[in-house]
Amino acid sequence: MQRTISPIDGSVYVERELAISKEIEQALERATKAQQAWRQTAVPQRMETCLRFVQAMERNADAIAIELAWQMGRPVRYGAGEIVRGFAERSRYMIQIAERALAGIPIEPKDGFTRFIRREPLGVVFTIAPWNYPFLTAVNSVVPAILAGNAVILKHSAQTPLCAERFAAAFAEAGLPEGVFQYLHLGHADVATLIADPRIAFVAFTGSVEGGRAIQRAASARFIGTALELGGKDPAYVRADANLTHAVENLVDGAMFNSGQSCCAIERIYVASAVYEEFVERAVALTGQYRLGNPLEQDTTLGPMVRASAAAFVRAQIEEAVAQGATAHVHPDLFPLSAAGTPYLAPQVLTGVNHSMRVMSEETFGPVAPIMPVSGDEEAIRLMNDSPYGLTAAIWTSDEEAAIRVGDRIQTGTWFMNRCDYLDPALAWTGVGDSGRGCTLSVLGFDQLTRPKSFHLRTVI
Repeated sequence: MQRTISPIDGSVYVERELAISKEIEQALERATKAQQAWRQTAVPQRMETCLRFVQAMERNADAIAIELAWQMGRPVRYGAGEIVRGFAERSRYMIQIAERALAGIPIEPKDGFTRFIRREPLGVVFTIAPWNYPFLTAVNSVVPAILAGNAVILKHSAQTPLCAERFAAAFAEAGLPEGVFQYLHLGHADVATLIADPRIAFVAFTGSVEGGRAIQRAASARFIGTALELGGKDPAYVRADANLTHAVENLVDGAMFNSGQSCCAIERIYVASAVYEEFVERAVALTGQYRLGNPLEQDTTLGPMVRASAAAFVRAQIEEAVAQGATAHVHPDLFPLSAAGTPYLAPQVLTGVNHSMRVMSEETFGPVAPIMPVSGDEEAIRLMNDSPYGLTAAIWTSDEEAAIRVGDRIQTGTWFMNRCDYLDPALAWTGVGDSGRGCTLSVLGFDQLTRPKSFHLRTVI
């Protein structure tokens, strides 16, 4: 039995039976059979079906927001936005470009020959999705995979099982043929067994670095692709020429939104010495305006973390940093609901930090903004690159040429100027180092979900 414990009040919100061997086998058989027919479906028809799927999800956005609050603690005022903005934006963009991205590649003419390259679907794609952005992370592979002619089996986090069921209901409403999309509630051992099955052609995983290593080990005996979107310790650099008001608003939000539980949340901030003190003062003031509370209440802007153990991990990082000389600027009296042993955690701004502290070197995944002063670009570049992670990084400046110059030297998958914590579906979403490998979104996102097949036709007269 799989139980979802709600961070709101510690109650059991969802219970689901784990799939047994017979159900897993049946799902694989259905997916394999359905994919053979689905791959013959014209791309425009696949696009229309996926668009109906998105529309079905949008119609249920308010109900989904409440489910998200109960399952993982996000305030209802933000929950619907994951569907009506991010989820729909990414899906619609990938639908819009599908025909172009999946088109065959023509080759220059050669007398007596017809030559071209087609993009063929892989077969059955196994997507393993996390709880923190349960629709946004899953849609990155699910919709493009189906557009490309694959079948998909989704295994969602035990914390957010209703999200997988929402996917299935919306696809059914959209008229997707049975078996093209399925979900399974699985334990870790069955995940490994599924990856080892020859009917699985590709694995898309979003989660922790250790989880990524486990996926890679499970797939190591087979010649299949794996896409691994893993952790982050994403840095931001505020130059002296930045619009400070804009920088503070964006960076506090980038560190605190979703209680900091985002792979691309801002977890390290470096500020030019000339504006450092003012930046810290403003950031502390803005952080103090959050309302930590029950995520079902509309005026709550900061909900509980996903579980008490996650909050305890972040508290430990903060306490350890303070013991090593850091200063915590946000007084706990501002957030009376925050208490040890609960998932409710007050946001925090830290100064006096350095890279010997875990809060500056290890993934925090919580509402904490550690801030360091820097002398200029060179020091900022050195510190931003001092990490095993490389998912996103950001700069705040009024000088675009400087932003590009600095960005060229940062080891990251996405480089932002004057924004953060956002995915543009027209751009490749990828990482370096321990942030994983593979690429989703953009026209490049279809590459890992298809294989090239060359046609080499000679005319004999």
